[in-house]
Amino acid sequence: MDNIMERVRGSITGSMESAIRQLVDSNKLCADVLGHLSNIPLEVPKDPRHGEFASPVALSLAAVAKKAPREIASLVVEEMAARGFGPYVDTVEVAGPGFMNFRLSTKWLVDAVGLVRSMGEKYGQTEYGCGQRVLVEFVSANPVGPLNIVNARAAAVGDTLVRLLNASGYRASSEFYVNDAGLQVSILAESVYARYMELKGKDHPFPEDGYRGAYVRDVAQRAMEEHDHRICGMSPDEAREFLREYALSYILDWQKRSLEAYDVHFDRWFSERKLRETGAVESMIREMAEAGYTYEKDGAVWFRSSDYGDDKDRVIVKSDGLYTYVAPDLAYHRDKLGRGFTKLIDILGPDHHGYEGRMQAGLQASGYPEGTLEVLILQLVTLMRDGQPVKMSKRAGEFITMDDLLEEVPKDAARYFFIMRNTSSHLDFDLNLAVAQTTDNPVWYIQYAHARCCSIFRQAEAEGIKPETWEMADLSVLVHPSEIDLVRKMASFPDEVLAAASERAPSRIAKYALELAGLFHSFYTECRVISDNEATSFARLALVDAARNVLRNVLRIMGVSAPERM
Repeated sequence: MDNIMERVRGSITGSMESAIRQLVDSNKLCADVLGHLSNIPLEVPKDPRHGEFASPVALSLAAVAKKAPREIASLVVEEMAARGFGPYVDTVEVAGPGFMNFRLSTKWLVDAVGLVRSMGEKYGQTEYGCGQRVLVEFVSANPVGPLNIVNARAAAVGDTLVRLLNASGYRASSEFYVNDAGLQVSILAESVYARYMELKGKDHPFPEDGYRGAYVRDVAQRAMEEHDHRICGMSPDEAREFLREYALSYILDWQKRSLEAYDVHFDRWFSERKLRETGAVESMIREMAEAGYTYEKDGAVWFRSSDYGDDKDRVIVKSDGLYTYVAPDLAYHRDKLGRGFTKLIDILGPDHHGYEGRMQAGLQASGYPEGTLEVLILQLVTLMRDGQPVKMSKRAGEFITMDDLLEEVPKDAARYFFIMRNTSSHLDFDLNLAVAQTTDNPVWYIQYAHARCCSIFRQAEAEGIKPETWEMADLSVLVHPSEIDLVRKMASFPDEVLAAASERAPSRIAKYALELAGLFHSFYTECRVISDNEATSFARLALVDAARNVLRNVLRIMGVSAPERM
C-alpha cells in the first residue's frame, strides 16, 4: 500500500543523490563520496521548527570528501536549488554543524490528506512483511479455571500484535495452546470429583493441592444436574475420568466465552493431548537420540541444549519415564513450523524467563535458524482504586478473573489500558480512570475525537452542506499550524504501524492514537471547521474526514470501538 512519507523521503533522497553525483561530475566533490550514497540518512527532527525532515549526510561525507560538513551541505543545497527541490520540498536550509533541514510544500499536505481519504480502511497498511507466515501464541491458560487479569493483558497484547502484523504485510495467525494433558488436569478432576461427592452427601477427602475456587463446586453441581444418573452407574475411576472431560469442556467453553466478550478470536485452539496422541513427542525424542542430541544420566534422558546456547542441558524424560514440559512444548513448536509458519512469537508470563533459550536450542537442533522463535515476557498487573491495590475476586478463589474485571470496566477501556504500557513493565491498572468519562481517560479521549469528527458532519448535513461540495476541496488553504501538525501525524501512521509491529510493541500504537487525538482536539479548538469562509470550511471538512478515517483505523487495530456519538 502507498505511504506518503515514503514517497516524500524517496523524492528528497533521490534529489540529494542526483545533486551529489553532479557535484562529483563537476569536480566540486571527489569521486570517493559515491561509495557512501547507498543509504542517504533522512531523519524527522525532534523540533518541528527545524522542518519536516533533516539529513546529516554532509557530516558523514566530510572525512572522505576532505571538506567541512557545512561546506558540503551548502554545495548540495545550491545544486538542488539549481535543479529544483522536487514536488514536495519548499525550502532547504543548512543548519548547525552541517545538517540540511527540509520544509515541505503544500503538495505534500494535499497528497497526504488525499491518500488518507482515498485508501479508507486500508490506510496504514503496508506490504513490508511480504506475506511471511507468523504464528502468535498467547494466553494459553491452563484449562483448570477462569481467565485472570494477567490472561486479559496477554489477550489484549497478543490480539493487537496479530492485527499490527497483518496490517504490516505479514500473514499472522493466533493460537491458544490447551494444556489438557498434564498433572494439573488430573488435579482438577480430583477436585471436581471431591465436590461432587460432597454434594451427594458422601464423605470424600478434598485433595491437598486441589483447586478450591467456588467455580469447582459450580462445575460439580452442573455435572450432577445434567448427568447424575449416568455418573451413579460408574466406578470411582470411571466417574473421575468422566468428570475430568466434563470439567475440561466446561472450563474451555467458559474461557472461550470470556475471550469472545473481549473481542479476541483465536484462529486455532491446539490440544496438547491430541499432539501427544499422534506420537509426535516420541518421534521427536527418537530423532534427537539418533542424531546424538541426547544422553542418559541418573536414569533420565537429557537434551544437549547447552550446545545451542542454553545455559545448561535440560531433562526431557525423567527417571520415572514421564516427560518434563520441555519435550511436549518442543514437539508443539516443531508442529507449528511443520504447518508452514516461519516465525513463532510466544507471549508468556513472568514465570517463563529462560523458556526461549530452551525452545530455541531445540529448534536449532531440529535444523531451524536462530531467531525462529521470539518470546515476549509479560509482566504482572495490579488493579488500583483510589491509589490502593484492590481485590475483586468473587467466585474464583485467590485470583481476579477477566469476567470480574469486565463487569466493572468496559471492554474498550480494558483493552487499551492493557496495551498502553510496555510489555516488560509492571502495569498498575487504574480502575477509577478506566471507567471515567472524561478527557483524563485516554481511551475515552481518543474515542471522543472520533465522535467529534462524526458530530461535525452531522452539523454540516444540518446546515445543508453536502459531501460533493467539499470532497474536491482546495486543500492548499490549510496553513494553520494545528492543521499542518494534524496532517503530519496522520501521514506518519503507516510508519507507526510498521514500527509497532517490528518492535512487537502494541504500546507504541496506543501512544500514537493518544497523540493523534490530542492534535485533533487542538485543531478543533483552534480552527472553526464550518464558517462563513466556504473554501476554508470545505478544506477543513476534508481534513476532518481524513482524521476520522485514521482514528477509526487505529482504534480498529487496538480492538477498540469507534463510536459516532458520546
